[in-house]
Amino acid sequence: MANKLGKLAKVNENITLNRYDNGWMVEVSGRNKKDDWASVKTLCNTEEELIAVIKEWNLMDLEN
Repeated sequence: MANKLGKLAKVNENITLNRYDNGWMVEVSGRNKKDDWASVKTLCNTEEELIAVIKEWNLMDLEN
């Protein structure tokens, strides 16, 4: 699976999940490499993609 959160260098401690008829939308915010605020929204069509994005978020450094 491709790196869906690569735009972010650090992430916030929370994420937003929206459930739709055809999948899930995950929104993750944090800081990019220039230390500016940034957000990533990605559509996951399967549970496996959703879990992979959550695992990726969980392994990233937190923005404190």
